[in-house]
Amino acid sequence: MNSPIWSLLAPMFSSAAVRGALEDAPYIQYMLDFENALARAEAVIGVIPESAAGPIAKACKAERFDLGALAGAASQSGNVAIPLVKALTVSVARTDPDAARFVHWGATSQDVIDTATMRAIRTAIDALLPLLDRSVAAFARLARRHRETPMVARTWLQHALPMPFGLKLAEYAAALHRSRRRLKRVRAEELALQFGGAAGTLAALGDKGLLVAEKLALALGLPLPEAPWNTHRDRIAEIASVLAILTGTCGKIARDVSLMMQTDVAEAFEPSGQGRGGSSTMPHKRNPVAAASALAAATMAPNLAATIFAAQVQEHERSAGAWHAEWSTLPTLLAITSGAIAAVVDIAEGLEVDVDRMRVNLDATHGQIMAEAVTFALAEKLGKSSAHHLVEAASKKAVAAKLHLRCVLASDPKVTAQLDPDRLAELFEPSSYQGVSQALIDRLLGSLEGRCVT
Repeated sequence: MNSPIWSLLAPMFSSAAVRGALEDAPYIQYMLDFENALARAEAVIGVIPESAAGPIAKACKAERFDLGALAGAASQSGNVAIPLVKALTVSVARTDPDAARFVHWGATSQDVIDTATMRAIRTAIDALLPLLDRSVAAFARLARRHRETPMVARTWLQHALPMPFGLKLAEYAAALHRSRRRLKRVRAEELALQFGGAAGTLAALGDKGLLVAEKLALALGLPLPEAPWNTHRDRIAEIASVLAILTGTCGKIARDVSLMMQTDVAEAFEPSGQGRGGSSTMPHKRNPVAAASALAAATMAPNLAATIFAAQVQEHERSAGAWHAEWSTLPTLLAITSGAIAAVVDIAEGLEVDVDRMRVNLDATHGQIMAEAVTFALAEKLGKSSAHHLVEAASKKAVAAKLHLRCVLASDPKVTAQLDPDRLAELFEPSSYQGVSQALIDRLLGSLEGRCVT
């Protein structure tokens, strides 16, 4: 993640806070925190001498280690924990050779790596949650502001019926809020300590393995699972699924916004600014740059999550390859998820809405968008099938003659016999045909506060 190309593109596809949580130095510190907490727990339980814990703790500082050298050695040893433990042992030995004997006592590389990963994920989730809070709050504000704003509801990219723009916005807020709940749940339930020793039995610690594990979990602020989870990767898979769902929700919102920004639609826009969304050759362009970032993330996330899912199939008590596939995949998924939600925050907090254009687009089909409303009004008198055929024929005639549907219907005696001019005019008012949209907005906004609106 620290390669030059990633550094160049990182601000486009990730948030600064999550990038910071996933950088090499913090991750090495998480590994060293494990070694520090392990030594202290074992000293308290009496597994190692109390005098060994202090010198080990003093050496557990990431800035003391050559990250480049660790990376080079990892390519030979198979993981970064092995050279780190060797370097830590050497560092401790410089001040206390006897204490150095007890570095990493009874643990294995997977314990260090998986537990560090759990803590890195926790830090990343803690950086994602405020972004989610901001996006939910911003879309909720917009939903309240535009709950009466009529717009075109589109199905199969075609005009379907009128709807309030506030309903679309409230749906965005609620979907993001559901992802927030998922993130908080996995943070509380799935980020567990990994500590099993060489083969998941803690055999090197005799009958004190669980006592050490309890102290270690407490020191690192992680739940203690029922048993080590060496090759049972359902926790990692669930985290990946939650991240992919969130990124997909961001992509859905971004797709809508990018479509609304089309020149021919022009209903809502990302915030503008100097140098934002421009073209290298066309000075008039206003491109959906935040939406593009979220859409790129949503394109990548399913495949990254799929790699994590595939990595669940691991051999016996330690995997050769599948475990390794998680190491770069999960941080990348976390990073692009942060970029997606950061882009959506940008959109939500700066969305520019053209209410007049929404009204123009409602009228673009010359009344055809209200065909269902007229059909159901006539169906009360004529039956649904007859009413459908009547309005369908009128719609085709209106299109062929380039007339407003209301004009065609007003000249049809079969229609005027059932609907007087005032009723027909009312049926062509978009705000009169929105069903329970306002109640749905209340229910969606209520869900953000844990309320069930009836």
